[in-house]
Amino acid sequence: MENGEQLTFEFEQRPTIKGFPELRWTGKRPYRSTQYYPAQLRETYGQEQNGWINKIFWGDNLQVMSHMLKDYRGKIDLIYIDPPFDSKADYKKKIDLKGIGKVTSDSSSFEEKQYGDIWTNDEYLQFMYERLLLMRELLSDKGSIFIHCDWHKNHHLRCLMDEVFGPSNFVNEIVWCYYGPGSPGMRQFNRKHDNILWYSKTYNVWKFNADAVRVPHDEKTTGNFKQGLRGSGFIAGDYNLADGKIPEDWWEMAIAGRYPNDGVKRVGYPTEKPFKLLERIISATTDKGDIVADFFMGSGVTQMCAMRMGRRFIGADINLGSIQATTKRLLAVADELKPARNPVTYGMTQPQLSMVAEEPAPYLAAASAGGNAELSAEERSKVIDFFKAKGMDTAALEEEVKYTGFEVYNVNNYDFFRNPVEARDLLISALEIQPFPQGDVWDGELDGRMVKIMPVNRIATKADLKELLANLPYKTYEKRKEENPNQPVERITIVCMGHEPDLKGALEQELSDYKVDVQIVDILRDKKDLQLKRDSEAEIVREGDKLVVRAFYPMNLMQKLSLQKEYVEDWRQLVDSIMIDWNYDGVVMQPAVADIPGKNEMVKGIYDIPEGSGTIKVKITDLLSESLEVEVR
Repeated sequence: MENGEQLTFEFEQRPTIKGFPELRWTGKRPYRSTQYYPAQLRETYGQEQNGWINKIFWGDNLQVMSHMLKDYRGKIDLIYIDPPFDSKADYKKKIDLKGIGKVTSDSSSFEEKQYGDIWTNDEYLQFMYERLLLMRELLSDKGSIFIHCDWHKNHHLRCLMDEVFGPSNFVNEIVWCYYGPGSPGMRQFNRKHDNILWYSKTYNVWKFNADAVRVPHDEKTTGNFKQGLRGSGFIAGDYNLADGKIPEDWWEMAIAGRYPNDGVKRVGYPTEKPFKLLERIISATTDKGDIVADFFMGSGVTQMCAMRMGRRFIGADINLGSIQATTKRLLAVADELKPARNPVTYGMTQPQLSMVAEEPAPYLAAASAGGNAELSAEERSKVIDFFKAKGMDTAALEEEVKYTGFEVYNVNNYDFFRNPVEARDLLISALEIQPFPQGDVWDGELDGRMVKIMPVNRIATKADLKELLANLPYKTYEKRKEENPNQPVERITIVCMGHEPDLKGALEQELSDYKVDVQIVDILRDKKDLQLKRDSEAEIVREGDKLVVRAFYPMNLMQKLSLQKEYVEDWRQLVDSIMIDWNYDGVVMQPAVADIPGKNEMVKGIYDIPEGSGTIKVKITDLLSESLEVEVR
């Protein structure tokens, strides 16, 4: 809010250029502004570095990016996205019970739906169009965007990118090639490549670190260069052959899940991309300290690469499983990057250490004192300048900074539905709606009324009615109006999570040419009557200087496994992780304990309470990525 009014952001759309086609679709709507959406800080891991801490957002990326415009407009150096492909498939993650214990059940492993990738063409294009416009606003003038796709939507996305960024800002189409088995009875060549579209924010301006991505020359190239063969394009003596060549725009790299040959542990998240792919993109187009963003972050590969490579990063995803997988992955990388060194004096030679001990300057006195407090960026810069003035080598002291701290935010209190991908199905079941196929104008029918389920991660606004209004069967309404002028042409039920007070009136006004019967079902107001999810339970106690988790009952998980709690031999089989904050401030959780076991291991369940602890906050996350948070005093 600014001056008591809702903060809004406006942005220009590129004018239609004569001679260049413009992609059209039914219900295409201009997108010239967005409002500011608040974000709630929920968890903090690690510390700021040089005034920066990385950020992870759980929520609809349209709202996340709208939130970010306030502080990051024109500041992001690289955006890589792996958006929906419209593959007409539901993607699932296989979930195995932890440890080696046995569970009395017909199923000790199952698949949990992570997200669906089934769209109508018009719905998909509007979805991507709006988000690409926001990404353009967030990019810096020297920034680049890479959009990962395949044959399903490559042709449409290329047209959208031309429209949003301009055809002159196209840089490369990269083809990622990989091997894999085919299916019996195939009637076409095996589709074993993805497309990655690279555009710049500004015409003819982008970063490209050629030396960071060079690959070895083949023997023929080096041989021709040495011989100075004019027909080869080389003339010996005119220049030196570069240390490797810039790769072609087709990259042959193994699929992440099938061939983990880059030393990166896979997390089993659907459509995970290989580390080497992101490493090349980030190396080529950013410098250390630049900001990298991924708004469809999935398992967090982009964020993991950025952290390892000394870049700052921002990530977002609508799927709770993505937030959990990314958090675990980043904590592992941060632990891997912890310096096995004195945080003050690392990189100093013995002569430098001796000189620092004798130097009276305050910023050097801190260095000589050692201890655990790290020098600020300004102090360390002064130390480096001091040694340079003495003619000493400072290369080791100028070692790259690693940004390992990160914060986790919710946008618009986005935790009512723990798995938002299932929200539509949950509501249909809870309200006993007769469902229609996805892609229909309506989500279903209830008591003779056509039902439209609005986005459930935020309040419904008049702007949310645009898509519905664009796709209504107006010819049918005209016929009904003519046949029965005193009867409603349609009885409509809008299902939402909170709504603007005049939402009903706005819809009736838009349809003022017809008689309509509009009803609003607000699930925030009426949720007490809906059995959408069962809250988990836990028994956590203090026993002397120990914190003991005696039991944990993840209700939804147990329901899906068709288990009763007494059949579970060890509650730890159902737990993915336990986080503990020994001094919870009542607002933001800052875990000092991150108990994240391996695939076949289980959480400890018993923890030493440090001296001076206050209110203890425990977060237990089950195998569905749903969490129970408990305070222990």
